[in-house]
Amino acid sequence: MKNSLAKVLYTAEVHTTGGRNGRARSSDGRLDVQLASPGSAADGTNPEQLLAAGWSACFEGAMGLAARRMGVPLPPDLTMNTHVDLCVADQEYSIRARLNVSLPGLDREIAQSVVDAAHQTCPYSKAMKGNIDVTIHLVQ
Repeated sequence: MKNSLAKVLYTAEVHTTGGRNGRARSSDGRLDVQLASPGSAADGTNPEQLLAAGWSACFEGAMGLAARRMGVPLPPDLTMNTHVDLCVADQEYSIRARLNVSLPGLDREIAQSVVDAAHQTCPYSKAMKGNIDVTIHLVQ
């Protein structure tokens, strides 16, 4: 098991019922969401949206860490638009992702270094590496 000696900093515990058309609730009650299949008219979010939200939040944190290590201040108006696609080919489902990162006012070369370092340290990026098609664009 990889990182079997790693110190656990936090454990998220979520109870889900009903799958894509159900409900997910965290053990602490901070997350309580209705789930709905992508493209349906039903109220609720879907796993792809939750992945996009979690990954982009984590990635922004990783950029902050990378920027601090480089001695570079991140612009206060940085943004991320994350797209997670649910795909099907030959009756096999998969996901792919695109992260579009905007670091306005930051030199492009420095911004790219921050994004690259974040992609190497972000736990979500590490989990996806080699498992799904990921594209990260620096858009300024």
